[in-house]
Amino acid sequence: MWWMSGDRERKFNLQVDSEHLAGTYANFANVSFSEYEFTITFARIDHEAKSEQDVPGVVVSRVNMSQQFTKELIDALNDSWSKYSTIKGIKDLPETPETPPRDV
Repeated sequence: MWWMSGDRERKFNLQVDSEHLAGTYANFANVSFSEYEFTITFARIDHEAKSEQDVPGVVVSRVNMSQQFTKELIDALNDSWSKYSTIKGIKDLPETPETPPRDV
């Protein structure tokens, strides 16, 4: 995994144990902050719930981070989203049928 740190690029050698290899699915996130840190709470909620008031769900992870790391995460997400959107947009371009040249 590569990471930019200031003006230099660094390579991290991160190990993932088998327990975390598959990741955790979340379809909801709540962001809160204090004077010292930001907290993102990830949850899996049931969008199909029939209840009019309470939507059932379960917290799957909670991440606390410094303000500096939060800013770096936002920048990394924006960069990745931009790259994804570009690739997705190119793949979704409509094919244009070839039209014969017009005689002028």
